[in-house]
Amino acid sequence: MSVSENDTPESKDPWTENPLMNEKNMKDENNELWERELISNLAMGALKEQRRARRWGIFFKLLMVAYLAVFLIVLIPGAGSGLTSSKSHTAIIELRGVIADGSEASADKIVTSLRDAFEAEHVSGIIMRINSPGGSPVQSGYIYDEIKRLRGIYPDKRLYAVITDMCASGGYYIASAADEIYADKASIVGSIGVVMSGFGFVDGMEKLGVERRMLTAGESKGFLDPFSPLKDKDVSHIKSMLGNIHQQFIGVVKAGRGDRLKSDEALFSGLVWTGEQSVELGLVDGLGSASYVAREIIGQENIVDYTIKPDPLEQFAGKLGIVMAETLARITGVDAGTIR
Repeated sequence: MSVSENDTPESKDPWTENPLMNEKNMKDENNELWERELISNLAMGALKEQRRARRWGIFFKLLMVAYLAVFLIVLIPGAGSGLTSSKSHTAIIELRGVIADGSEASADKIVTSLRDAFEAEHVSGIIMRINSPGGSPVQSGYIYDEIKRLRGIYPDKRLYAVITDMCASGGYYIASAADEIYADKASIVGSIGVVMSGFGFVDGMEKLGVERRMLTAGESKGFLDPFSPLKDKDVSHIKSMLGNIHQQFIGVVKAGRGDRLKSDEALFSGLVWTGEQSVELGLVDGLGSASYVAREIIGQENIVDYTIKPDPLEQFAGKLGIVMAETLARITGVDAGTIR
C-alpha cells in the first residue's frame, strides 16, 4: 500500500493540529499591532506638540518685536505725532489727580513741564488742563509760584487753565495763577477752603476695656491722638493753623482773579459750583474745552503735549505685562474677570 505525499507527517500544519498554539499566535499578532499603533500615536502626538510649541514661540517673538518697535517709537522725540516743535503750536500740560509729592500731579513734574513749555521757541500759548480734587497746599503753592514767575519772564506767552471734570481746592489754587480760566458748563469748581479730618476711638476703647499707653516728651507731642480724649487747646491750635492756610488760599485767589471775582463771601466757604455758575461768580472767565481755547483764543489749533511722562522703560514694562496677560486670557479662553 502506497503512502501519498499529502499524508506525510511533514505536510501537516501544526497550528491547525494545535488550537492552543493558534490562539496564542493570534494574541501575539494583536499585541504587536497594538504596540505599533501606540508607538505611532505617541510619535504623532509628540510631533503635534512640537508644532504647537513652535507656533507659540513664533507668536511671542512677533509680540516682543512689536513691543520693541513701539518702545523705540516712544523714545524717539516727536515720533507718533504729526506735529513737531519746529512749527508754531499750542502747548498743553495735563494736571490730573491728587496733587501730592511723588504723584502724577506733583510739583516737580508740573513745574518741569511748565518750564519746558514756556522756554520752547515756537509755542504760541499754553494750556494747563486740570482735572483734580486738590491735594497738598505746599505742592499747589510751588506750582502757583512757578506760574507767576514764568509769566513774568515770558509776558508774551499767555497761560490758560482749562477745567474738565473737576478743579477743586488745590486745583483751583493753581488755576487762579493763569491768565484766564475756562471750564465746561457742568465742571465742578471751587472748594476754596482747608480741611483736616480724623476719627476718635476713646469710647470704643472704654467699652472694650482697652487701656491707652502713650509716652511723650513734650506736652503736646501726642495731640489729636485718636485714642485719647480731644483737648480744647489742641482743637483751637489746629483751627488757627487751618485758618492761616485758608487766608493764604484766599489771598492767592484774590491776587490771581482780581476784580473778576464777585463780592461774595460764600466763594471762600468751601462750597463748589458748576462751570456755568462759576462764570457768573467770576471764578471762571468762560466756557470751553482745550481745543476751543487753542483754536479760538490762542489761534493755534495744533497742540503738543509737554506733560512730563513716566520713564518710557517703566511704561513699556508695565504695559507689556498687562497686554501679555490679556492676550493669553483671550487665547486660552480664560476670562480674567474683575475684582469686586
